[in-house]
Amino acid sequence: MKATIERESPRQPDVLALIEELDRYQSELYPAESNHLLDVEALCAADTRFFVARIDGKAAGCGALRVCAGYAELKRMFVSPRARGTKLGADILVRLEEQARHEGRFVVRLETGIHQPAALGLYKSHGYREREPFGDYRPDPLSVFMERQLPR
Repeated sequence: MKATIERESPRQPDVLALIEELDRYQSELYPAESNHLLDVEALCAADTRFFVARIDGKAAGCGALRVCAGYAELKRMFVSPRARGTKLGADILVRLEEQARHEGRFVVRLETGIHQPAALGLYKSHGYREREPFGDYRPDPLSVFMERQLPR
């Protein structure tokens, strides 16, 4: 199994299918007001870097990095159920952190949900700590806000 993680357009048919899979997954876990999803247009915005993880050429995961003033935000982190247990999520996270450092952002923040223990475990194991809401987020009992200071 050979995995690659590259910056790609989210507008590709197989990637759009992966994003739809992510949207279905999120909508099963949380009500619409607790889903803070970037749509495809936002994923193509100048301040966002979108990455696709492929296994044997097939889209198996994705993640985005939004470059903000003073920090970067992780968005749209997802590994398809067929690729879970392969450490692909950790590989995507490391790639996004590398991009943050390349962009001169050494603080990485994220919002995730309370019903995603694997995601929470991944972030905690990589040094992310809980924090208060940031940016335009408001307190939400279904959200967990986290942050990590990257080494320079």
